[in-house]
Amino acid sequence: MADEISKAQSAKPGGDTIFGKIIRKEIPANIFYEDDQCIAFHDISPQAPTHFLVVPKKAISRLSEADPADEALLGHLMIVGKKCAVDLGLANGFRLVINEGPDGGQSVYHVHLHVLGGRQLGWPPG
Repeated sequence: MADEISKAQSAKPGGDTIFGKIIRKEIPANIFYEDDQCIAFHDISPQAPTHFLVVPKKAISRLSEADPADEALLGHLMIVGKKCAVDLGLANGFRLVINEGPDGGQSVYHVHLHVLGGRQLGWPPG
């Protein structure tokens, strides 16, 4: 966790990201869902027994920079996250997380939804 916080403190918006490369299939990922708007794949550093990301194909650097025109896309990410969570057997519940900026733990400047489940998640988070 501390490593992710360190990454978030040094990460900067702008330019291509690892998610752009995954979307273009330039680097491998365990993608298990794709449509015309987004992809979903398992996190390479899972923080729960089930931890996957839902990433829009449109590059939006930060949630705070999303336009009102992105409303349907952002809602779509949540619906896809729910559908994939159900498909992966998270019937007892799951958590959706979007990190925003350095203090929010954002280490990749391409909006993405974390979906975590498969165990009792603590509260408060962080």
